[in-house]
Formats: sequence, C-alpha cells, structure tokens
Amino acid sequence: MEEYRRIADRVEAAVRDGRLKPGDRLPPQRVFARRHAIANSTAIRVYGELARRGIVVGEVGRGTFVRAAPPLPGPALAEATGAAPVDLQLNYPVFEGQSELMARALAALARPDVLAEAVTRPAAATGTPQAREAAAAVLARPGWAPDPDGVLFAGNGRQAIAAALSALVPPGGRLGVEALTYPLVKAVAERLGIRLVPLALDADGVRPEALAAAHRAAPLAAVYLQPTLHNPLSTVTGEARRSALAELLRQLDLTAVEDTTWAFLVPDAPAPLAAHAPERVLLVDSLSKRLAPGLTVGYLVVPGRLRAAVAEALRSGAWTAGGLALAAATRWTGDGTVAEAVAAKRADTAARHALVRRRLAGHAVRTSPYAYYCWWELPAPWRAETFTAAAAARAGVAVTPGGAFAVGPGTAPDAIRVGLASPPRAVLDGALERLAALAEEGRNGASGRGRISLAPKILDM
Repeated sequence: MEEYRRIADRVEAAVRDGRLKPGDRLPPQRVFARRHAIANSTAIRVYGELARRGIVVGEVGRGTFVRAAPPLPGPALAEATGAAPVDLQLNYPVFEGQSELMARALAALARPDVLAEAVTRPAAATGTPQAREAAAAVLARPGWAPDPDGVLFAGNGRQAIAAALSALVPPGGRLGVEALTYPLVKAVAERLGIRLVPLALDADGVRPEALAAAHRAAPLAAVYLQPTLHNPLSTVTGEARRSALAELLRQLDLTAVEDTTWAFLVPDAPAPLAAHAPERVLLVDSLSKRLAPGLTVGYLVVPGRLRAAVAEALRSGAWTAGGLALAAATRWTGDGTVAEAVAAKRADTAARHALVRRRLAGHAVRTSPYAYYCWWELPAPWRAETFTAAAAARAGVAVTPGGAFAVGPGTAPDAIRVGLASPPRAVLDGALERLAALAEEGRNGASGRGRISLAPKILDM
C-alpha cells in the first residue's frame, strides 16, 4: 500500500476510536508533513484521501476539520446515520399503530398459494397487471393519473433513481440538478461516472433560464428535479413554473427525472411535471416514506420511448423489486392501508411543525407545513460543519450540514437540514430545544466551561 494511504488509515483509526473528535482541526499540511517526516506532496495526498473518504472537510481560509459524523462502511446507496443519541439525519416517518396496520395485509400473504407466487420466481421490472394498476392508483394526483402500462418497479426509491439515471446519462455525461439536491443523487452520480451541473434556484424552484444556460454551455443528457417538497428546502413549484419548465424540456429535447417521493404529504399539490410533459418526464417515487423502508417498492412512470432502456437498467443493476414486497404493496394499496398511512402522516407533520415553531422561533428556518424536514440558516458566527459537530458532541443530536446537499465546489451554505420524522415527538421537542440553545450560545459568543467554544482545537499530531 502507498505511504499516504497508510498514514490516512492511521488518522481514520484515530477518528473511529475517539482520539480525534468531530470538529477537531488538523494541523496545516506543512506542519503535518514535518511531524510525520514525509514530503509536503505526500501530506497533500493524505489530506485528499481523508476528504475522499468523508473523514475530514476543508474550509477555505480556516483549515481542515474532522467531519461531524464520518461515514461507516456500507452500501453506496444507503443514507448515513449519525452517531448521536437523537438522529435527525435519518428521516423515516412512523406513526403510532403503523405496524399493526401493515400486519393485517401481511397476514393474508402467508397463505402457501400466495407465497408460491411471490417468492418462488423473480419479479419482472414490469411487475404484474395488478401491481401496475395499484401503483397507478397510489401515484395519481388531482388532474393526473399515470398509464399503468408505463409503470416499472424497483426495490426502493433510491434504486429507481439509480436506474433512471443509468438509462438516461452515459458515463461522463452531464446531469442538471438543483444547486441544492438530494445527497443520494450525488452518490449515485459519482458511482455511475456522471457529472453534476448545478442549476440556480429561486423561491419557485429551478429557474428556466439557468437550465437553458447550462444546456447551451455544454449539452445536458438529462435533468433531475424535485418540484414538490424539494429536499432540503421544502419548495413547492407553482403551476406556471412547471408549465415553463415543461415547454423548455421540449425546446431543448431534454428528459427530466421528477422525484415525487415526499409529494404525497401535500394534499393540494400541483399536478406533477409529468402531467405537463408526459413524453419528456420520467417520474420516480416509492412506498418508503408513505409506509416503511423495510418492506417497500420503488415506482417509475416511464415514457414509452424509454421503457425498454429503463427496464434493462433495472435488470442489469439488480434493482428490480422483490416478489413479496410487490405483493404486499399491491395488497396495501387495495385494502386502504396506504391511504390510512398517508392521512396519519399528514396529521403528524402538523404536530411536529408546531414544535418547530415553538422551539426555533426567531431563527431563519425555511420549511413547508407539510414537510418532514426544515432548512435552518445558522446565525453567525456558526459554520455548518462546526455546528453539526457541536450538536452531536455537546447536544446529543445528529443533523445534516448544508454541504451534503450542495453541488459544486465553494457552494456549501452555513445551514443544516433538520429531519423531523424519525424520533417520537417528545424526543424531537427536547432535541430542538437543545439545538436552539446551542445556536444561541454561538450567536452570543458564549464560551468557557459548559459552553461551546467557536475556536476549534488545533491537533498536535
């Protein structure tokens, strides 16, 4: 193994066993090189390797810091979770009585004849006619319903996104994305060799002129958009902007991947972009947030011209849905389980937003009353990575720094995403209270015993 990797391994081990803490600052590279008796060029490679692994983050003019929650080894398409006792990174909503509600349908699947059909043969990307009809019913919105024949199935929403991007964008190709986007898309793009092109946003979502300019600069292969409850900003794009984007897709001969994973929470949401340009939009969704991630399916509503390519991407990537999950999803749709779960989660978001209004009053928080997350622009002098580290180490709360969503160098905002879905409400209330107190300590410049120091420690290593 090359020397810089061995040294990077030692630094990573120090982070894993706690000798280096989140928010700790590494020495300047020239000092590091002198202490380890290595060349400056080797030290540069060590720091680059640590950044690639997600162990450290560099801030221009300030130095290199241990990240708040270095990722554990795991599948590339899995969301990282924080090490703090209260995890507001992971964001899967669960309501009281949900397991009992889902169990009713699962009991009906335990018959031998049903299991024989569901588990003894692989499920096709096209599923079954009954599954396609059920999926079309789940995805239908006022003013729009997908053609059941256009529905394909993935194991979950992440795999649906991966299959869509794999089918649309060749390695080295350019994908337009919102300047702040779902972090999984960044991970998938890296694995597939796709180059992300950030598109400027305003209060109504992606600006059409930004999309047109990016395509003129060098052709885009596709665009990934979240028009309803954008993650992390909670933006809901209006009808006029959707119409303008649909027309622009036609003019530029572009296909959009529309992610509607969270859209079910908005009872009066505008019709999806797919309703405005069905021949130009590939819609992806899943049951993970409506129900639960442990037994779920991903949905793709695919224009006819792309159906064969997307189906092949699902098969070759091993991203098709399992037969048992597909059977369960079909039954949960038909017996009202999904509709009941959606109603419960809409009510739950309202209760959780009452906690946000109470605990984070006076702070710059962007959200929608229907969203299970909020975007918190931190008060000066906090920086996102420093606050995230302090939140985990001092407040016992894991949050996601803004840089996880930013596309392109130098664009990381001093903001965090706070996931509201996963902990019980009482636990969430206490976590929000502690985060607010932490933010106030920084804003007031508090330091000393029992306080948060804004000057990170420089490590002697």
